[in-house]
Amino acid sequence: MSNFYYVPPEQIMKDRAEFAQKGIARGRSIVAAIYDQGVVLVAENPSASLYKISELYDRLAFAGVGKYNEFDRLREAGIRWADMTGFTYSREDVEARALANYYAQHLGDTFSNGYKPLEVEVLVAQLGNETHPTKLYRIGYDGTIADEERFAVLGGDAESIRARFHQLSTDIATLSLTLQRAISALAGTGRNIATGDLEVAILEERGVRRTFRRLSEADVDSHRQ
Repeated sequence: MSNFYYVPPEQIMKDRAEFAQKGIARGRSIVAAIYDQGVVLVAENPSASLYKISELYDRLAFAGVGKYNEFDRLREAGIRWADMTGFTYSREDVEARALANYYAQHLGDTFSNGYKPLEVEVLVAQLGNETHPTKLYRIGYDGTIADEERFAVLGGDAESIRARFHQLSTDIATLSLTLQRAISALAGTGRNIATGDLEVAILEERGVRRTFRRLSEADVDSHRQ
């Protein structure tokens, strides 16, 4: 006759949270910030092909930290959701809040009922227009959603980076100044991040439907000067 060991639900949730948090903490951080013309997303990412920041839809961007294969599957699912919503209704009906709720439901269900929680934290950024405001939604491994006001920090040493950026950034500034502040916050005291180790993208109105654009090393260097 086998013995049954009772584990309190609180302990199970605590163990799951610690497992997910350890996986996320191993990843390098991302800073997303609103500037005077749009949204800039900055990641410390030496890989030239494994993107942590991507376009989701016309005015939406995605960022993820943690296990790459897990957050990349979320990115792909988000693209499919956005395409289906835009096709079924209209492109204007695809908005960040609904997509953040979609991610939150999936992450929350996996955290509570899955074999293991996803070791990821993701962000959905939206460039505003006449019908939708500029928004940053951070979604945690357990499905919690944070509606960030001016900037968001994901992964790694997020609390320290958030404190540094908050100290540097007291207002909505230009792209160049916002990018410089984000890089300084990521680097911390006594460290410099080479431009080649940065992944930078923006959401900005360009007179065309798509607003997402990756910045080249030359573009980043010009803003860092």
